Amino acid sequence: MTATKSNDPLHGVTLEAILNQLVERVGWPEMGRVVDIRCFQYNPSIKSSLQFLRRTPWARKEVEKLYLQTLKQS
Repeated sequence: MTATKSNDPLHGVTLEAILNQLVERVGWPEMGRVVDIRCFQYNPSIKSSLQFLRRTPWARKEVEKLYLQTLKQS
């Protein structure tokens, strides 16, 4: 049997890994501009962002969308 590979670029990528890559690639200020949430704009941290995004589906979708855009650009 052969394993089928998922076409979803988010498959197997944790939310924490997404945030770390976004911080490295675009930085907190740009993330806060694109996704208008306080945890990106005021005293940002991975921990506070994870807590907020895990309980706020619309914001998580926006972060995932930004991540996918940065993948296309690299």
